[in-house]
Amino acid sequence: MGMATDYDAPRKNDDDSESIEALKERVPDKMSGAVDVDDSDNPGSFELAGQDLSDLDLDVVVLPPQADEFTCVECFLVKHRSQLDHESKLGPICRECAA
Repeated sequence: MGMATDYDAPRKNDDDSESIEALKERVPDKMSGAVDVDDSDNPGSFELAGQDLSDLDLDVVVLPPQADEFTCVECFLVKHRSQLDHESKLGPICRECAA
């Protein structure tokens, strides 16, 4: 039988000797604020690098509930009727929540 291991004690190994400066050089700066010009997910002319967009008005079309949809009472997501598992006394429950 061996000695008990204290898993809460800090572990030292050879990798711990690397300086923080060396680690910073290997990791790209994620806070640089550069926006990719060819970003296909942002087709508009929005500059997302920390700008205040609170005065920008966005047009959002909200569709009313469709006849073939329901809102799950567990996850509150709107699902197609094909995802309906069963009706509880509180309302419809989707297959994912019933699993």
